[in-house]
Amino acid sequence: MIRELESVVLTTDLPEYGLERDDIGTVVLALDGQTVAVVSVLAAQVRPVARREIAHARVVLALSQA
Repeated sequence: MIRELESVVLTTDLPEYGLERDDIGTVVLALDGQTVAVVSVLAAQVRPVARREIAHARVVLALSQA
């Protein structure tokens, strides 16, 4: 089960929010910092970050156009 404050990996594209499969996010209760998107997803649309995975950077068009 995925818990609050756990890092997760998106398993599907969510183009309406500028999010792509394999983007990393965090399950939160309170919003803080610069939010890219607040999206309700099904449990099947995310997975825990695996032990040997690393994050990578990409430009988020929704933010760069603002």
